[in-house]
Amino acid sequence: MNKFFKLFLSIFLLLSFTGCSTPSNASSNEPLKRTELLMGTTVSITLFDHQTEETLDAAFNLVKDLENELSLNKSSTLLTQLNASSGTSPYKVNSTLFDIVEKGLYYSQLTNGSFDLSVGPLVKLWSIGLPEARVPSQTEIDATLPLIGYQNITLNKEDSSIYLHKPSMQLDLGGIAKGYTADAIATLLSSKGVGHALIDLGGNIYTLGAKIDGSLWKVGIQDPFESRNNIVGYVSVANQSVVTSGIYERYLEADGNKYHHILNPQTGYPFENDIAGISIISDTSIDGDALSTAVFSQGLEEGMAFVQTLPGIDAIFITKDSQVYITEGLKNSFVLTNEAFTLVE
Repeated sequence: MNKFFKLFLSIFLLLSFTGCSTPSNASSNEPLKRTELLMGTTVSITLFDHQTEETLDAAFNLVKDLENELSLNKSSTLLTQLNASSGTSPYKVNSTLFDIVEKGLYYSQLTNGSFDLSVGPLVKLWSIGLPEARVPSQTEIDATLPLIGYQNITLNKEDSSIYLHKPSMQLDLGGIAKGYTADAIATLLSSKGVGHALIDLGGNIYTLGAKIDGSLWKVGIQDPFESRNNIVGYVSVANQSVVTSGIYERYLEADGNKYHHILNPQTGYPFENDIAGISIISDTSIDGDALSTAVFSQGLEEGMAFVQTLPGIDAIFITKDSQVYITEGLKNSFVLTNEAFTLVE
């Protein structure tokens, strides 16, 4: 997500809907906020009760620990060690990595591979969002596609091991790790007595509790055609996650074409459909994170039908022709505020 929009979204949440500003020294009547660059994005946590620096220290240390276990772009993480074992034998991991891979495998199976956590070799090939990003040749893509396939992952819960059957397979947890982290932060904050907080991991928003006055948070939904300071509308939530994916987040421009970062494991190229942006509203952020990618990949009609089969999940679809579609559960909580868009009933 564009760094300027993330700043705007934080201001939108904190100023427009809480009536509070972020102080340099928080008191019991003021929110306490900290922002750091971690996990390749901007991580912001704002406490509205039980505001202590020690609580924020614990939350950010948790994020740093998870980054050191789950990153594909750092050397000698537990994930890179697992990937290095591919094609040899089962590799024992800790409960954190096992649980995330288990959840990722569940969604890979549920979506028949439109979300596939073994897409790592393809992500590395394109490297969209990194300085080395480029459009690979068809020969390179053809050589990479056989390495992808969630069917080649075996989990053994008894000894907490994961076996990647094919040599050079690579798991990429970029489509699920931020969601897991947001949920872990929420659990940590709750254990320390915090009942009202906002957690923002590069656009993965988790609202812990309601606002101090008992009303709902209003989370802005980004205009997928603008890089900053524009929203389509907002959704009112409490104790829920709002995760957005779209063509605006990370992309590569080359030879007059724009290639977004959501890659199709079947073709090796970015998905092409009618969706510009998708937001998933769920009770847990890990579900929203995986589904934002999976539903985007399915397009409007199939994606809408898929979401309707999932209990406790709602979605906002924004199409390339500026139409907005919402699932039934959002009829009373989503408000369109941008006249450039049309809400389709």
